[in-house]
Amino acid sequence: MTAMRQDTDASRALQGLEDDRSSVRLRAALAIGSAPDPGFVDKLVRQCGMEPDFFVRDMLTWALTRHPVSTTLPRLVRELRSERAQARSQALHTLSKIGDPRAWPALTRALLSDADPEVARAAWRTAVVLVPEDEKSALAVVLATQLGRGNRETRLSLSRALVALGEVIVPALHGPATAADPQVRVHALATRRLLHDPESGFEYALEEAKRVVALGGYVQG
Repeated sequence: MTAMRQDTDASRALQGLEDDRSSVRLRAALAIGSAPDPGFVDKLVRQCGMEPDFFVRDMLTWALTRHPVSTTLPRLVRELRSERAQARSQALHTLSKIGDPRAWPALTRALLSDADPEVARAAWRTAVVLVPEDEKSALAVVLATQLGRGNRETRLSLSRALVALGEVIVPALHGPATAADPQVRVHALATRRLLHDPESGFEYALEEAKRVVALGGYVQG
């Protein structure tokens, strides 16, 4: 009877993920995470790729982290090749929460420079979590190619990712800091300012960098 009840509960939870009401989907994800079963993983990953509600997506990610990494990791890595931007970004987000370094090889240059800003931002955050110590410099070089990209939030995300890598980013910032594109120069200089003075804040670092670029200067660092 207990096994039958468990099967019924599992079936109800999986059906709940397809409900039109976000509150029902949220409870379903919570129930699945509270009673993890490898058979739920495919459904959880698929739902992440299409779930419209932020809080439900967050609960889905939590539910996935409750399952064995041996089951979730291969499925999430496959999802990184999805044509759906949300599927890629949410898979990256979940991999960052799991934090297993075996996912590092899946963080390709294509993902780190993905045309979709949400995917790129998720890739940057995940990369700094998973990168091996001896590959931080190479990662910094790739991330530096994205300087000057996008809106304020995108640039802030990139600067935070670079700063999280530490002093290894300094050589990678030299070229962008003297680039022909003033947006790239400003972003590179602001990022270096944040590295050396994290308390200054991103807005202040940007304004200082803009003044330097406007005056045609370049601050060695």
